[in-house]
Amino acid sequence: MKPKLLILATALAALIAAPLRGQQSNAVIDVILKSYSPRMYVSDPVSDSDIETILKAGMKAPSASNLQPWFFTVIKDKELLKEIMPNITDNNILIAISGKEGNWADHDCGLATGYMCIAAQSLGLGVRIYGGPVRTINASKKEALGVPEGYRVITVLRVGHVDKNVDAVSAASPRKKMEEVVVYK
Repeated sequence: MKPKLLILATALAALIAAPLRGQQSNAVIDVILKSYSPRMYVSDPVSDSDIETILKAGMKAPSASNLQPWFFTVIKDKELLKEIMPNITDNNILIAISGKEGNWADHDCGLATGYMCIAAQSLGLGVRIYGGPVRTINASKKEALGVPEGYRVITVLRVGHVDKNVDAVSAASPRKKMEEVVVYK
């Protein structure tokens, strides 16, 4: 790992771990711990600057051997959106995260997806990860979406403004208790 990246990774790990050790909270942890996957969106448009910020966050994700095997397709075209996701709210966007065929692409693209989710949520946007449209896109829409040869779509993000009239707590699926999914040895 390059020295600057190692320093950044160490600083980020310390920043995230601090509140978990009982120290003062921070914005990153607050966004993560308050996040949920909304289902109800409004038709307010997502700004180009927000989209750019989300993409930059994805590009900052770590990857095996720093290969950065991802390719992002921002889908704003209403006709294409409806073909991929018929029930999508107007002015929502989709971001298809494609990975170059080879080792670790699924993992690395998953990290990029996670970084983009946190960025979108920190901007006050709703974001939802989809796997369902992936098969259809890979079978018949890769060319229309400009997915390069040798890549395949791995995940799709829906980004939009959340309907504030819907109660987030009751709309979100409950999370498992820590003792159900963590063991210390």
